Amino acid sequence: MLKPYSAVIAEMNRVGRDGVPYLFVLDYEKSEGAIITHPEQQSEVLFKVGEVTNFEAQPMAQASRSLTKSPESLEQYARRFEVIQKGMKEGQSVLANLTVCTPISTPLTLQDILFTTSAKYQIYLPEAHFVCFSPERFVHITREGVISTDPMKGTITSDTPGAPEVILNDYKETSEHCSVVDLLRRDLLGVATNIEVSRFRYFTEIQAPEHTIYQVSSEIKGVLPQEWPAQLGSIMDRLLPAGSILGAPRESTRALIAEAEGSHTRGYYCGVFGYFDGKELDSSVLIRFIREGEDGQKYYHSGGGITINSELEHEYQEVIDKIYLPLH
Repeated sequence: MLKPYSAVIAEMNRVGRDGVPYLFVLDYEKSEGAIITHPEQQSEVLFKVGEVTNFEAQPMAQASRSLTKSPESLEQYARRFEVIQKGMKEGQSVLANLTVCTPISTPLTLQDILFTTSAKYQIYLPEAHFVCFSPERFVHITREGVISTDPMKGTITSDTPGAPEVILNDYKETSEHCSVVDLLRRDLLGVATNIEVSRFRYFTEIQAPEHTIYQVSSEIKGVLPQEWPAQLGSIMDRLLPAGSILGAPRESTRALIAEAEGSHTRGYYCGVFGYFDGKELDSSVLIRFIREGEDGQKYYHSGGGITINSELEHEYQEVIDKIYLPLH
């Protein structure tokens, strides 16, 4: 099922031209992916994109959904954080998304995790040994060819007094959000016309076991050419990696992230997946992501945006706070 990235892109163009429904998955490094036509008719790859799904949720008692995390030390995180900060002082980046890979322990299988978590976008890809329950849309395309993206940038928990006002008035968070909105506005300019920021800094809420998590998003829109279904793969290729999990400027930031994260390759984490029903497309960024190693050890990938104004301890705590299983 897994194929070279270029083969998936080419097939997305071909079946999109023919109006065939399909599910697609593309990794962060642009090396591998998968495409499944008529995905609702198979049960090997389980997925949910908005209201379209091929599995049923199976709520489980909270005691059975335990998750123990073993995060790296503040000192280990600080070494990567300092690589990013140094690069920013030298002008390589104004915003970089730094990620970590945390060993976790849970009695749940990857399939159990899919069944018992709640998110707008979910996928279990057994051949690649990961499950994802993402709250973040990548791009949506209407049948009229209107393309929109809703980057999430800015996270705060409800146990912070006055949380929504705090994050909306935070200088670092505001700068980070404006940077990613501008980046994605420029990205859409490469594939569409009539670009506009239709909503700026709105809130979404996610229920975690300990508290509510508030995340800040914006919406950017544009209009694609009339023949867009036959160019879907190429459009995705132009837009990847997703700006919200990369940073700006694109190429120098990507190199800086690779230096900071070192041997920790992202793989499918921070890639994208989506569903084309033959007329419209919806897709998601592969965040809130758990993979399983060959030895059975599970790893939870999480990350956050770094700017020159970021505080080490705050950023460290944010990536730990993002290690959770969202409740039904």
